[in-house]
Amino acid sequence: MDPVRYRILGTTQALRPDGTLVPVGGARLRALLTVLALRAGRAVPAGLLVDEVWGDGDPPADATGALQALVGRLRRALGADAVASVDGGYRLAAPPDDIDLHRFERLAGEGTRALADDDPAKAAVVLDDALDLWRGPVLADLPDRTAEAARLQARHLDALRARHTAALALGHAERSLPELTALCDTHPLDEPLQSLRLRALRDAGRAAEALAAYEDVRRLLADRLGADPGPELRQLHGELLRPGTRGGPGAVGDGAFGTRPGTPGQDAFRPPPRPAADNAFAPAPSPRDQDAHRRPAATHATAPHPSDRPATGPHPSDRPATGPATATAAAVAAAGPPTNLRARLTSFVGREADIEAIRGDLGAARLVTLLGPGGAGKTRLSQEAAEVVRDVARDGVWLAELAPVDAPEAVPEAVLTAVGARETVLYGAGAEAMRAGGERHDDPVERLTEHCGRRRMLLILDNCEHVVEAAARLVEALLERCPGLTVLATSREPLGVPGELLRPVEPLPEPVALRLLAERGAAARPGFRTEEDPEACAEICRRLDGLPLAIELAAARLRMLTARQIADRLDDRFRLLTSGSRTVLPRQQTLRAVVDWSWELLDADERDVLRRLSVFAGGCDLAAAEAVCGPAAFDALGSLVDKSLVVAAPSGADGGMRYRLLETVAEYAGERLDETGAREPAERAHLTYYRELARTTDPLLRGPGQLAAIERFEREGENIRAALQRAVAAGDEQETICLVLSMAWYWQVRDQRLVARNWSRQAQALGPDPFASSAPPAAPVWERCVDVPLPWTGEVLAEARRGVHLVHLACMDTELDAWQTPQAQEKLRVIARTYRPGMPQTCRSPGILSLYAVMLSGDMDRLRELIAATVRTCREAPGLEWELAAGLQMRANLLANRADWAGDAVRDADESLEIYRRLGDLWGTAEALSARGEAHERRGEYLRAAADYEEAIAQAERLGARAQTAVLGARLGSVLLDSGEAERGERLLREVIDSKEGSGNQAMPAARLFLAGRLGITGRIAEAREQLRLLREEFGIAHFVVFDAFILGAEAWLDAVDGHYEESLAKTRRALEHAGDPLSQALAPHMRSAYLVTAATALAGVDGGRRAPDAARCLGAASALLPAGHVMSAVEREVGRVAEERIRAVLCDTAYETAYAEGGGLSPEEATALV
Repeated sequence: MDPVRYRILGTTQALRPDGTLVPVGGARLRALLTVLALRAGRAVPAGLLVDEVWGDGDPPADATGALQALVGRLRRALGADAVASVDGGYRLAAPPDDIDLHRFERLAGEGTRALADDDPAKAAVVLDDALDLWRGPVLADLPDRTAEAARLQARHLDALRARHTAALALGHAERSLPELTALCDTHPLDEPLQSLRLRALRDAGRAAEALAAYEDVRRLLADRLGADPGPELRQLHGELLRPGTRGGPGAVGDGAFGTRPGTPGQDAFRPPPRPAADNAFAPAPSPRDQDAHRRPAATHATAPHPSDRPATGPHPSDRPATGPATATAAAVAAAGPPTNLRARLTSFVGREADIEAIRGDLGAARLVTLLGPGGAGKTRLSQEAAEVVRDVARDGVWLAELAPVDAPEAVPEAVLTAVGARETVLYGAGAEAMRAGGERHDDPVERLTEHCGRRRMLLILDNCEHVVEAAARLVEALLERCPGLTVLATSREPLGVPGELLRPVEPLPEPVALRLLAERGAAARPGFRTEEDPEACAEICRRLDGLPLAIELAAARLRMLTARQIADRLDDRFRLLTSGSRTVLPRQQTLRAVVDWSWELLDADERDVLRRLSVFAGGCDLAAAEAVCGPAAFDALGSLVDKSLVVAAPSGADGGMRYRLLETVAEYAGERLDETGAREPAERAHLTYYRELARTTDPLLRGPGQLAAIERFEREGENIRAALQRAVAAGDEQETICLVLSMAWYWQVRDQRLVARNWSRQAQALGPDPFASSAPPAAPVWERCVDVPLPWTGEVLAEARRGVHLVHLACMDTELDAWQTPQAQEKLRVIARTYRPGMPQTCRSPGILSLYAVMLSGDMDRLRELIAATVRTCREAPGLEWELAAGLQMRANLLANRADWAGDAVRDADESLEIYRRLGDLWGTAEALSARGEAHERRGEYLRAAADYEEAIAQAERLGARAQTAVLGARLGSVLLDSGEAERGERLLREVIDSKEGSGNQAMPAARLFLAGRLGITGRIAEAREQLRLLREEFGIAHFVVFDAFILGAEAWLDAVDGHYEESLAKTRRALEHAGDPLSQALAPHMRSAYLVTAATALAGVDGGRRAPDAARCLGAASALLPAGHVMSAVEREVGRVAEERIRAVLCDTAYETAYAEGGGLSPEEATALV
């Protein structure tokens, strides 16, 4: 296995070189990895490992054995060489830099030393790398972590102090203040932190606030500690009282907006001036490259402040007011071209890739439009991107805010005001020219053209959507006549000007959205951290679609609500999210106002289609939209996409576009739909469309269109679920049944048995029970029910009702206890007698599922008759070729486990396989191969079985059937144990167990049972017991009579091998009792024989060997009772060998042979009585 890196600064994780997580399941396993990682490269004594892994809890009685088992599990997860055994303990074989804690320690030390060497730029870069390694509560998976965690938290705080010291030295006081304030709130008595905060306030030009803050700190120290501030704070206080005195890192010189000579300020982050090109905004060297260029002696570029590391999205309060062209004080003081952009009041989180993309766009096109829904952060992003290219715009960057403009004709005047062109004069013109110029000055477009014509500048037109036509006309005119002008527009729809380049502004990805919520939340409620309730915070970000404005409105609510309370109230988000900044435009102050702004710009058809689109779940394609939204859908969809109210994206395999609403827009449109009273017909149209889609897609699952059909069902899963919910809520029995029957085979192929169980149960509740005791027998039904149009009547309706009950029956292993009641057992008997052999509906699913009821009743003779009749009907009737393959495959499975039955399992499987392959059914091909593999396995032809299982896995993987692959993997692992490839088989079984794919079906329990047998016969008793314990703990199927018998038998044998003879005999008696159950005899007729061998092992040792004769008799009986043709597995052979060896160790040969022969003549009941 490739080298693994480790994280313990938060939840313990192991990562492969490609960044994917290595599954490390279980709290104990993560605790063990944490202890080893803490001491990377060093031996950790076993005693210390036990103490720290089990913490204050009682360690197991066999602590050494339990630790060995735990280390074995860790090696299997990480690789055999990941944990080395050393004298008396273990060592994690990883260099310190592969563990985030040790890397943090190294980087923090380097950063601190760089700061001491007067290199704040290098310190900032290195300390950023160190701080980025922290992900949550340190050593989160260590049971008793208090002391060590406290030391590391102190080290983390040291690194934060150092980083902010570097930030002040680099002139980033304003950026440091939010985080320094939060840190001081959390650590109010930390004088070095308080000193840094006061320095930041001073350096940001807020000396009065710094003096007030000093007084607050002085009082706090006196009240809490009875002490005065230390020397550093007192010295700083003296400096604050003497204006003009600046000492220490971070001091500034020429006014609040200046920078110290030799200290990089804001301009260090801008691209350098370059020779003129075709486009002034073509991509420039990166900020770090330019910073290094400006300071050739420095080895590291100036780093952004920690609060700038992927940190925020647009903030509504950040919208700068537009002003006259005269530059602000900040622009005058800063070296660089003029601008009316104001300083933003909050940090900017994330969007680094977007800014780089926009910089490239501005180099490729003269009109770039940032396109996105309201609240996506277009305004803030446009300004941040403009700052990056500001130095290239020789004549400045100018922002024209169009949101307050009510009339389209006022757009040019608003832009004139923004760029300061109201007083433009034509210097050098003659009298006639002056007279003509005066006339032209009445036209604002002419005046703008004159102002911008010879300038190289960037114009930002913000919020164009409500005056989009006027904005488009102005932009086109300016671009045609002003060759040095570039326009960056923000809008909810394109301007539609030739040469326009659209740059969609997508919602924030979840990690960035979480950082935004964390930062804005901490501002609203100091001390707030998303780690307090990560699930609720993630839900907030997800359900708010990653929209920065919505997330910031939610963060404001943290003043009165917890994250969980906010998440729970998002179904009423428009009432909840109403606490925006008072200084922004009204349409930005509440979430409803944001969407209202877009709604008011729609025409009647667009509003009608948007309302109806709210009934979809998970989006829709064009055909669905036209079916549900009516004939206006085609044109309206295009304009809604342009206006950023509908998101359009290619759907993948079918090449068509898919349309969806953001959740916030969907809720708004849903409210508007309710206002019109049109919800019921819209939802009925949706239900009808998706019922028909499911009904017509289902047959495609049984042929060459299988993959496409599966993809369609997966793509439309949310819509189908919504249709089912509406049908159930309306009490519409036939619609519900039709959907359930149409989806049942897909659920089977995708192993979604819980889904099938729940929907079939709800469908059952809507109508009468077709398997009531008084129910009549079924009449032949040759058509599939779902092939008959609704409404159904007569026998088709009756069979459809029976079908949903049979779908429910097929999921019985998900609720075994419910099928053990007398009423459920009676229902099984009614189902078994409802269908006569060979009826057409029993050839198809779900009718063929009635065979399970017969099997569970234990009537194997009738089961054999029914399956034979099913195969016969399929051969004789036309159009049942696929059904013939399914029947043959089912019969092959039964025959493989019943060597005493007449018939050839391999022959049936071969024929089934040939049909499935001819039809192009990948799932059926895998199942037929599996049936043939099982038949080979039962014959002892292990290599052939392994080949079939491997080919079946390949087919299942092509289909993406991960659950089916897991089941086949468990079967392959089992057969490899018998084929001479035991190590590979064991490894494969562990992979199945470690994966999640088999946890919902029989793969995981089967793999644990097979592995426990292998571990038991190879002497790893403790680990074998652990596998069986987990099996009982994790799986309800463990209580099923057949499976419970298997587990009891395995536990009994381990007890016998360990010398716990009485416990072994007690469990063997229970196992034998289960083995006598009709179902056990039907499915595993060798079971009784196997448990008599286990009993023989225990009897040989009980009472000092006095019962050894009975042991020999049990062994003889086991041999006699073994079904004809049964081939023993490796585990069975080893169990028999151990039993005989132990008995012969007590008895002489004659006594053994005599007792063994006596046992051969005993009946099953007589042999069981010996135990």
